[in-house]
Amino acid sequence: METKTEKKTFLKGGEFVIRESSWEETYIPEQITEEQQMMRNTAKDFLKTEILPVLDRLDAQEDGLTVEKLNKLGELGMLGLTIPEQYGGSGVDFTTSTFVGEVFGSAHGFTVSIGAQTGIGTLPILYYGTEEQRNKFLPKLASGELKSAYCLTEPGSGSDALGAKTKAELTPDGNHYILNGQKIFITNAGFADIFIVFAKINGDDKKFTAFIVEKTFEGVSLGLEEKKMGIKSSSTRPVFFNNVKVPKENLLGEIGKGYKIAFQILNVGRYKLGSATIGASKTALDTTVKYACERQQFKTPIAQFGAIKHKLGEMGIRLWAAEAASFRLCGLIHEKEHALQESGASLTDVLTGGAEEYAIECALLKIVGSEVLDFVIDECLQTYGGYGFIEEYPMARAYRDSRINRIFEGTNEINRLLSVDTLLKRAMKGQIDLMTPGAAIQKELMSIPDFSSTDTDDVFAAEKKALRNAKKAFLLVAGGAVQKLMMELEKEQEIIMHAADVLIDIFVMESALLRAEKLMNLQGQQAAQIYIDMVKSLFFDAMDRININGKQALAAFAEGDDLRLMIMGLKRFTKYEMVNTKNTRRAIADKMIAENGYCFWS
Repeated sequence: METKTEKKTFLKGGEFVIRESSWEETYIPEQITEEQQMMRNTAKDFLKTEILPVLDRLDAQEDGLTVEKLNKLGELGMLGLTIPEQYGGSGVDFTTSTFVGEVFGSAHGFTVSIGAQTGIGTLPILYYGTEEQRNKFLPKLASGELKSAYCLTEPGSGSDALGAKTKAELTPDGNHYILNGQKIFITNAGFADIFIVFAKINGDDKKFTAFIVEKTFEGVSLGLEEKKMGIKSSSTRPVFFNNVKVPKENLLGEIGKGYKIAFQILNVGRYKLGSATIGASKTALDTTVKYACERQQFKTPIAQFGAIKHKLGEMGIRLWAAEAASFRLCGLIHEKEHALQESGASLTDVLTGGAEEYAIECALLKIVGSEVLDFVIDECLQTYGGYGFIEEYPMARAYRDSRINRIFEGTNEINRLLSVDTLLKRAMKGQIDLMTPGAAIQKELMSIPDFSSTDTDDVFAAEKKALRNAKKAFLLVAGGAVQKLMMELEKEQEIIMHAADVLIDIFVMESALLRAEKLMNLQGQQAAQIYIDMVKSLFFDAMDRININGKQALAAFAEGDDLRLMIMGLKRFTKYEMVNTKNTRRAIADKMIAENGYCFWS
């Protein structure tokens, strides 16, 4: 990739908070190709014919049913989408796999089974395996002949992966490692043939290492299935390792680099989870719109009542904006992978480089997707009323299944802390220049406010100004906290959480704005008016949230004149025009009601 092109289109991870992006360089789902749509339709057909009719049987964990469905996916080539052709897979690009993965987000507990097989159970070998390991395992993982599981969590270690107690010791002859320990909450454990297991060699924290452990190895055993609140169809068991002899050739990656494997897989997993939850949200909202159009009270479809339109409209806005963030990030990761490939990077660097570059955005999307899903499912269930609470109807299962996503792949709290911490660390390393715009804000606070009018020829002039100011608000809060607290900031998690929420709103606002602007330029303003309305309603609410989160954070570390000055600046940076959100939500709801479902690209 030429340097000139890279400067124009390449947005570094985390850089969105200080740099403006253009709609021309933004990827949106409406850019789907015919081939991608065909693969997406194949996934939809599988979901409709093979999964949705047997959800109760899957939830009851009918013997062999999940394995049967995974095998059928393998026959369709859906388990090996991201595995290169040389290892028996399809070798599709990141964008194509995202379109398919979003569809499977609506498979309830079976979504988790697919995700563990194709993601955390396969990617460690694809990314870090030797050629021998790749050739041995990947073709069978792609076909479904082998099922896989990922063993990281232990009774005493969750987010603190290095707190693991599982130990591996090299035998005197140097041919095997003896593995002892316990892992819990292991997805696919009940039928997995291989386990990606993390252990410390000789109990040394500096030798945290990954191994490929085969179920047939003597000393591998399983506990009973966990009785879970939701995702009941997924197998979740503890796995025990009692003097398991693991051949030295099954060591995965390098000794002491297990943490790198774990974190890289989590980066990709967070993106995939965020995308899948958005797919689940679309299905739930689509189903609920249909129900609201059919269900009558007082001889009127409940979809015609203002309170229901409010719910439908708000769900539509949040979902559409989250989807914009998902595919914008998808495009960025795809471009990074392509640039690495063009530069001659190794397969490992190509496949891990995109998610590693955008680790901050992956963490944010995981939060956004899972919290939008929880909001959507809750409002959908409420729209169903009493029927929503009945297992015969779809929302009870959806409600139970959605909750785990705020815990999976690192809790949302951990991801909030991680996103800001990573951003600040990159700034300290000089990878992102937060100092220059931060210093400019200090000067701006001491100057006369800008009362100039916005460009009336630009439909989104007010939003672009608000977005620039929202970024200043984040830098004001984060910069002030760093300056005041220095190294003590990491102990003030509440402040970091507020800053993360500001960061989340900025990322989603900008993504939605860019998507709407691109649609307007491609389709014309009249055709894109509904998306323009969505953006204005989103900004109206988001700017208020940024103000509230900013005040909470500032009050936690500043006082006196410093606090008053920063509060004045925050107020200046969070101003936005009045929007009749009632009319906006009604227009969005009316559009879905007229189309009898979620209709903003599905």
